[in-house]
Amino acid sequence: MSMDSNDKRPQRSWLGTFSNAFAGILVALKSEKNMKSHLFCSIIVLLVSYYFSITKMEWLFILIAIGGMFALELVNTAIERVVDLVTAEYHPLAKQAKDMAAGAVLIYAVLSIAIGIFIFFPYIQRF
Repeated sequence: MSMDSNDKRPQRSWLGTFSNAFAGILVALKSEKNMKSHLFCSIIVLLVSYYFSITKMEWLFILIAIGGMFALELVNTAIERVVDLVTAEYHPLAKQAKDMAAGAVLIYAVLSIAIGIFIFFPYIQRF
């Protein structure tokens, strides 16, 4: 296995890179409380979506909201871990980096909730 001068990991096949990605997702699901919360809420939303037989366009928005939330939470977790790796001491820039990443997750979570309300409110009213 050859090594890129900028990357300390051995180069892997494309299948190996998927393996790394899945390993990262599993680590986050096992260790991060917020990822567990997102997973639980996502399952509920998917079940409710199925129950109400939402339209294909509504499914698209729901899946984008769920996928985006998981992706952004993974990025947030990665930023937090890298900051923790770089410095164990308090530093205002480290705090800002963590707070900004958490803020991005919060913005997307509020947007996802708004999408959910917009989609499900008419179904709930009819119910």
